Amino acid sequence: MLATVSSGITERMLRPVVDPTLSSDAELAFSIAFGPPAEARAAEAELCRRLAPRVLLFGRRHLADRDAAHDLVQRTLEVTLEKLRRGEVNDPEHIAAFVLGVARLQAHELRRRGRREEVTADIEPLLASAVVPREPEPLAAERLAGCLQTLAERERSVILLSFYAEHDSVEVARALGMSAGNVRVVRHRAIEHLRQCMGISEEGS
Repeated sequence: MLATVSSGITERMLRPVVDPTLSSDAELAFSIAFGPPAEARAAEAELCRRLAPRVLLFGRRHLADRDAAHDLVQRTLEVTLEKLRRGEVNDPEHIAAFVLGVARLQAHELRRRGRREEVTADIEPLLASAVVPREPEPLAAERLAGCLQTLAERERSVILLSFYAEHDSVEVARALGMSAGNVRVVRHRAIEHLRQCMGISEEGS
């Protein structure tokens, strides 16, 4: 299985994840794919918590209504976790780009087929704690727009380029004169700020 992973694996990525909240998205992805069961489960919960708001923003832009956007979050996270567990993500270091690709495919399927099937039983508890609670669409959009304005200019630019212009970390870094690693740090902090501003707890309640 390790032979499928890119040569860019570093020693730090393969260390045990003591505190998932202090790990990068890539480290969490490696833990899910290759870590012991307890570590992998903790990494799954943290990765879902981080990715749900990002996929939801994508869904709000590309799908017709809030229910479809929430369906997209659930299906995207489900597919992502299943592929990580089976070692079918060839480059976990770029998990964010992989998730965006999954979201695009699942959005296409939702537009073509309508509502998705029920999620797998063992994944459902992870999604329940990760997916942003639903509220009337105009209010959610208004609140998000207001919260975006409370971000510093650099943070707001990172969010808009990442989730509205759909650029990856390298493209955002090039546009803003930052390193890709710094983009990921700023994006993570900005997402946490938006969650707090919109009254969304870490448990998704």
